Amino acid sequence: MPSAPAPDLDPVFTALAHPARRRMLDLLVEAPGLTVGALASHFEFSRIAAMKHLAVLEQAELVIGEKHGRTRKLWFNAVPIQRIYDRWTDRYASFFASHIVDVQQRVESRAQARKRG
Repeated sequence: MPSAPAPDLDPVFTALAHPARRRMLDLLVEAPGLTVGALASHFEFSRIAAMKHLAVLEQAELVIGEKHGRTRKLWFNAVPIQRIYDRWTDRYASFFASHIVDVQQRVESRAQARKRG
């Protein structure tokens, strides 16, 4: 059975590449539901620039926005980062685990041989 195609992770890496966007995510982790204005107030650049950064984060699905009247509240979405983690850890964890077991067995064999010899 063929595996499901991997989601396109390029937008996530693009979003995470900028320090201001990473800071925005940190702020949303610390204070879920911040409004756009409250989030933008933490930065020295304009609200328009903040909204451009938010658009990149939303395109990568790292931020979820919800309208509440005239304001929009924002939340961090960890799912795209979890997909990155799963892609590399699932694929390579078994490879490294088998090699670690092999190294451990060799070290233990040599230690036992030295005790006997």
